[in-house]
Amino acid sequence: MATSPSDPLTREVVELIGTVVARYYAEYEQAAAEHALTGAQARVLGLLTLEPVPMRKIAQKLKCEPSNVTGIIDRLESRGLVERRPDPADRRVKLAAPTPEGLDTAGRLRDSLDFAREPLGRLTADERALLRDLLKRMLGEDAG
Repeated sequence: MATSPSDPLTREVVELIGTVVARYYAEYEQAAAEHALTGAQARVLGLLTLEPVPMRKIAQKLKCEPSNVTGIIDRLESRGLVERRPDPADRRVKLAAPTPEGLDTAGRLRDSLDFAREPLGRLTADERALLRDLLKRMLGEDAG
């Protein structure tokens, strides 16, 4: 059964999601500032901890202009948190990769984000799994 945006339950859920997102971003910005980073710098650093990434792909993931990413990488590089490397698959492409200090900073930043820990701690493991699966379904990802 389809829902309409004017359905009171749908409106309430949308408002609650908005509240969760706003709280997450506020805490993320505060945690980033405590590590002398902007929110964008912290997001890029976190993204790079997964794997070295071409600058173009960072811009796509963050939905921003490549020139913005270049500036962010320049600032992270000047602090010794990130380095540029040639892509082994295509030496014309530069990858951004975290330095050991960048990995350490990203880990400390991640550990300082406790926005969701307390509220999620009130849910059982089954409830957290259900919430994860519902969020994945909302995003069009396989909940399996």
